[in-house]
Amino acid sequence: MSPFEEIRNFLLVETPDSWVSAALTHRSELMIDHANCEKKAASNAMNLLYRYVDKRELLIKLTQLAREELLHFEQVLQLMDSAKVEYTHLSPGRYAAGLHKNIRTHEPSKLIDSLIVGAIVEARSCERFHKLAKKIAEPLSAFYKKLFSAEARHFQDYLHLANLYSEDDNEVPKRVAFFLELESELILQPDAQFRFLSGAPVGN
Repeated sequence: MSPFEEIRNFLLVETPDSWVSAALTHRSELMIDHANCEKKAASNAMNLLYRYVDKRELLIKLTQLAREELLHFEQVLQLMDSAKVEYTHLSPGRYAAGLHKNIRTHEPSKLIDSLIVGAIVEARSCERFHKLAKKIAEPLSAFYKKLFSAEARHFQDYLHLANLYSEDDNEVPKRVAFFLELESELILQPDAQFRFLSGAPVGN
């Protein structure tokens, strides 16, 4: 099974075509929020590194992940410079908050949920890069194709860590199903704000 097939089978819903169309007409916002997402992904990985210093495999995999996300952030900035897109402030969308607010607050459940949410975010990002690469002009098309394999690997790493550290064989499948239902609603429900991980566009 290819990485894309694995992710397509994992996610419950596809990104709506209306979001892809909106992305093509909101190129500046797409690039700015993509930069924000890469920076936030690195920050989330670093937070887990500081919080769970006793988890050796987590430390190794998330150190690599954070380094790679920061490299992607730098590459997006370079593409923005070439396209003369100014890195201005964008308020965060509802997607990440809608997932993170449902993370359990007690350990080790908090760790498991955090890793599952990380996997879902990476899976959705991968799916969107795959769709955008077919539609958007160069050099973004080539860049998104390169990012696809990295996001797929990050998805696999997060899911692997969730299974590694869960103390109950049934916990990860149940929590994955729970968060994927939430994620599907965030992706399909009307969203007045365009962002890299926003829902179905309204009035864009």
